[in-house]
Amino acid sequence: MLWDILNIIGIPAFAISGAIVALEEKYDLFGLYVLGFVTAFGGGVIRNVLIGIPVTDLWKQGNLMLAALIAMSIVALFPYVWGNRWRKWILFFDAVGLSSFAIQGALFAHKIGHPLYVVIVATVLTGIGGGVIRDLLAGRKPAILREEIYAIWCIMIGVCVGSGWIASEIGLYTLLVTIVILRMLSVHYHWNLSIYRKYPSV
Repeated sequence: MLWDILNIIGIPAFAISGAIVALEEKYDLFGLYVLGFVTAFGGGVIRNVLIGIPVTDLWKQGNLMLAALIAMSIVALFPYVWGNRWRKWILFFDAVGLSSFAIQGALFAHKIGHPLYVVIVATVLTGIGGGVIRDLLAGRKPAILREEIYAIWCIMIGVCVGSGWIASEIGLYTLLVTIVILRMLSVHYHWNLSIYRKYPSV
């Protein structure tokens, strides 16, 4: 049940974030759906390759593909609803997708017995994979490479789940909400890992 809920939350959230980026970059309808799909499923494909799960399992997710399609269609049908709030909507849905997919990746790797460092890597790649592909296709610098704190939240999830500190469903839902809040706070208050302040000439 938890696994299904994480998918239901994460895939439409990432699909919407990809679709909104496509709107912002003035992509056509085909580009909107392509960007939405790769954002929604890219992280899962990278995770499967990493920990040895057949990539063809993707084609068994028909219901989730339909959910992503519906989510993107809503964005396509009502583009002006998002208006000048595109960046805020992108950040919010990206945070939701990041958190839910990272938890899913951590659970996946932990369940099949991988050590903590593999769980952390699987968590990070599952959480950020779709967003990185989205940004690259949109000609943007990936969020993980910018000053904003992004992958750190995935690492926190990997440590919490991989070490067994958080295992109950209530604990995992709480972790999901906490990471979404922290991600949005990090953007609002400009928390970052910048090193340039030490080198004014750079």
